[in-house]
Amino acid sequence: MLNENIRAKEVRLIGAEGEQLGVVPTKEALHKAISLGLDLVEVAATANPPVCKILDYGKFKYHEQKKAAQAKKNQVVINVKEITLRPVTEENDYQVKLKKMIKFLGEGDKLKVTMRFRGREVAHKEIGLKLMQRIEQDLLEYGKIETKPKMEGRLMSMSFGSLTSKKSKSAKDNEKKMAGQV
Repeated sequence: MLNENIRAKEVRLIGAEGEQLGVVPTKEALHKAISLGLDLVEVAATANPPVCKILDYGKFKYHEQKKAAQAKKNQVVINVKEITLRPVTEENDYQVKLKKMIKFLGEGDKLKVTMRFRGREVAHKEIGLKLMQRIEQDLLEYGKIETKPKMEGRLMSMSFGSLTSKKSKSAKDNEKKMAGQV
């Protein structure tokens, strides 16, 4: 709420410099704000009486937008990467997929490993389960298992969480700056 839109009869007033001016009638608070060439802004509507501050509303709005942009910049997005295998995956293909899995977990992403059974392969689930257990053993030092292997129709899947936390963009930038200074 701003200036004349403030409905309360009395407000707890905070001056332009941040000093407490006590509980005053809203009209008096508005008069003080106008005399200083500033705005009266309600900053805590739920308090009793509501807290209002004398400040430049344009500047206040600008700083709020900057805070929101900074919070968004520092937000960490965790992606779920998926690797699909078959129970008859050959050794070399397995090693290539394993390197990819290790890379994803090293970057801080979550990993979902899916085993796709085709045709009569579904009758031999134990082959797929054996391969899933091998993956679990190979990835033990890179990530922690979140869901054990389970069948869902013709798919068997399990998921891993990374042991390293994913860093925000600003944290990565700070690391680069520090590395450049040393």
